[in-house]
Amino acid sequence: MKTGMNLLLWTTHVTEEHFPIIAKLKKAGFDGVEIPIFEGDVDHYRRLRKELDNLGLGCTTVGLMTPEANPISPEANLRKAAVERFKRLLEWTATLKGQIMAGPFHSPLGVFSGAGPTEEEKKRAADVLHQAAEIAKSAGVTLAIEYLNRFECYFLTTAADTRALVKRVNHPNFRMMYDTFHANIEEKNIADAIAGVADSFVHVHISENDRGTPGTGHVQWDETFRALRKAKYDNWLVIESFGRALPALAAATKVWRDLFPAAEEVYTQGLRFMKEKWSAARI
Repeated sequence: MKTGMNLLLWTTHVTEEHFPIIAKLKKAGFDGVEIPIFEGDVDHYRRLRKELDNLGLGCTTVGLMTPEANPISPEANLRKAAVERFKRLLEWTATLKGQIMAGPFHSPLGVFSGAGPTEEEKKRAADVLHQAAEIAKSAGVTLAIEYLNRFECYFLTTAADTRALVKRVNHPNFRMMYDTFHANIEEKNIADAIAGVADSFVHVHISENDRGTPGTGHVQWDETFRALRKAKYDNWLVIESFGRALPALAAATKVWRDLFPAAEEVYTQGLRFMKEKWSAARI
């Protein structure tokens, strides 16, 4: 098991000014960081990789689609734009030497149709995501698609539906991830949800029910860690938390109040909690 910290707690675009934060995460005991790749270029991410090498840290990445690059759109040009966006994101991930690119890249965030996903949308998604998986294979990256909750998207909102999409795409470089925040909202039974996707998930976000410090809310942590152990999961456990430091991101994640006294609590107390729970759940 490897431990990571998602840098969206501080920024949507990691630059040299965030290097001291990354150094603190290394000192705290993390194995790596999860880097948002929403903008930039190859040279930018090459410089970032050099700093990670200096610190001896690994990384994963997180990417998104946009309304202008939409894998499930009925418009062919928007689906083509999604493929082009995948090429760019995967190039950046490979530059960072990341082996996992996670995220809800099945559809644009916060865009709703007023109904559930259609069969045509599922077909479009499978086609675009299979193309993306081929690109990922060439880059040496595995895509780990993330389901969200019903308030953030309509296309993919449960572990079972995400596994079904993985099977439909049918590519070794296309898998799924599990996020404790979204599961806390959408799943009826946490242990069953994790067991049901044991053959499909390769990445995990550790996120409290209010997006604050892991271990301070009501996520079913004991059940979660026991189920992960039972599923023989042995990859990244990444803390994902959001605060109010970035107004645009706070608005997007619906964070309207302070959820923790300081970011340091999130990554120090959160890491300690995660390691303790992982160790206690040993089978």
